[in-house]
Amino acid sequence: MGASLENHQPHEVVIVGGGFGGLYTAKALKNVKNVNVTLIDKRNFHLFQPLLYQVATGSLSPGDISSPLRAVLSKSKNTKVLLGEVNDIDPEAQNVIMGDKLVSYDTLVVATGARHSYFGNDHWQKEAPGLKTVEDAIEIRRRIFSAFETAERETDPEKRKALLTFLVIGGGPTGVELSGAIAELAYKTLEEDFRNIDTSETQILLLQGGERVLPFVSPELSQAAADALQALGVEVHTKTRVTNIDNEIVTFKQDDKVQQVSSKTILWAAGIQASPMGKILAKRTDAECDRVGRVIVEPDLSIKGHKNIFVVGDLSNFSHHNGKPLPGVAPVATQEGEYVAKLVKKRLQGHNTIGKFKYNDYGNLAMIGQNAAVVDLGPVKLTGFPAWLFWLFIHIYFLIEFDSKILIMLQWTWSYLTRKRGSRLITGKESLALAKVITHQSRMES
Repeated sequence: MGASLENHQPHEVVIVGGGFGGLYTAKALKNVKNVNVTLIDKRNFHLFQPLLYQVATGSLSPGDISSPLRAVLSKSKNTKVLLGEVNDIDPEAQNVIMGDKLVSYDTLVVATGARHSYFGNDHWQKEAPGLKTVEDAIEIRRRIFSAFETAERETDPEKRKALLTFLVIGGGPTGVELSGAIAELAYKTLEEDFRNIDTSETQILLLQGGERVLPFVSPELSQAAADALQALGVEVHTKTRVTNIDNEIVTFKQDDKVQQVSSKTILWAAGIQASPMGKILAKRTDAECDRVGRVIVEPDLSIKGHKNIFVVGDLSNFSHHNGKPLPGVAPVATQEGEYVAKLVKKRLQGHNTIGKFKYNDYGNLAMIGQNAAVVDLGPVKLTGFPAWLFWLFIHIYFLIEFDSKILIMLQWTWSYLTRKRGSRLITGKESLALAKVITHQSRMES
């Protein structure tokens, strides 16, 4: 395929996926002359995934970290949003296929992200949900708060212990932030809310297969994170491999010793698997995928043999800096999206290239708990309260809509001053079932 796009009037750009990569591509093409943009997503909103754990632990509501795509792009008059799922592409005819609908493109940008991986043990998902979507967060929130509510009525010591045992598998940012938030919830927020249980007896275990938590930061910051978690009350187990999850019992191996823990709330934060679009691209083009399904891209983020098809964000394996794929974080996706938009504009002007994509790494960070975080900026490393403030600023900055930034800032300020969480809702059909069980137990006891 030729690289020059100057003969196409207007030029049709189709973006699949409204996450950071897709959305920032669309925003960078806002009102560009002779360019029409079509953004397709199976959800009608952009989700700020880094804060999902705060929805899962009741600090924020789903609407606080979600922005309707149409609202975000309302002033981009050359952009339209289609709600739907792309299930195939035809690179020869230059169409994406949405069921029985075809959408033609001159440039295609695929940014459908990734999901959690159970390393071939997908049957674990029912007992150990991951955290990638709003629905995941709401389900985890339901499980966490239902555990406390059920424990309040439970008289059997062993069953109560299992209810008050929370097990998080995976010591990356999601696992660290989730376990820290549960610890604060149990030991601080809920300490005066129950009468029959002492929430300080809650046991929180974080299991990490590698040698240390947060392996992407420096060893000293990783140790600081582990120390901060343990200070909060989290038991951190490294070099620990989960071998089975069955009937609310987790079996794991640590130091050649097999152990089992009974827990009613098992949460998965280990491993990623690229979206199915990776396999579709590999099937329809000459693209290759890595072992987790990410598409291996060229230095300009296009795929081999198709200069007008780009893959950005978590679906992309860009290994042209140091031989290792770029991390699946928001700054990578946003910079890749903006790069592709710039390249499209340059090609429209008759320029074939703008040089390979270069990622500006501004550092790594993770929240551990209130007043505690770690920030690795290369030569500058922060821990404790200064790191927490930096984490707060960065996450507010990357939120899409201004009203969301104001709202979340107020929410966090209130939560910080009062240690209260305003979104501790147990919702869904399962919540009604729980209420019926409790009612039945009350009748039996009377």
